[in-house]
Amino acid sequence: MFIGTFTPKLDDKGRLILPAKFRDAFAGGVVMTKGQERCIELQTQAQLEATAARLREAPMTDPRVRAYVRVLFTGGHDQIPDKQGRVNVPAPLREYASIDREVVVAGVMDRVEMWNPEAWAAYSAEQEAAFAGLDHEIFPGI
Repeated sequence: MFIGTFTPKLDDKGRLILPAKFRDAFAGGVVMTKGQERCIELQTQAQLEATAARLREAPMTDPRVRAYVRVLFTGGHDQIPDKQGRVNVPAPLREYASIDREVVVAGVMDRVEMWNPEAWAAYSAEQEAAFAGLDHEIFPGI
């Protein structure tokens, strides 16, 4: 499980040093894709394959499903981190997420997200206010 928020910087070559607590999970490889809210998602190959299995159950006759699958998979990049735990963040994904040098890396249960710091701050402020104000269950038992 991925938890925590970190603020590393990309180097001049567009590489990210993965936070130490995430490196073991990604030692065998990392897959980067476009995420919701204009972030970049990092998953293991096994996690992406599990997502693909669920998506195969969706009706491909639905144009929303086809569009989602196309955006998710055609924008993906996979690679093995180097010995220092660095991964190259491809320029198209950096552009999609408006990431330059500063970045927020967030562990989100079964995936890691990379965010533009300003976008993360705005999103977090909005969502934390909503979270603090919950007065009923969102999911049964939670």
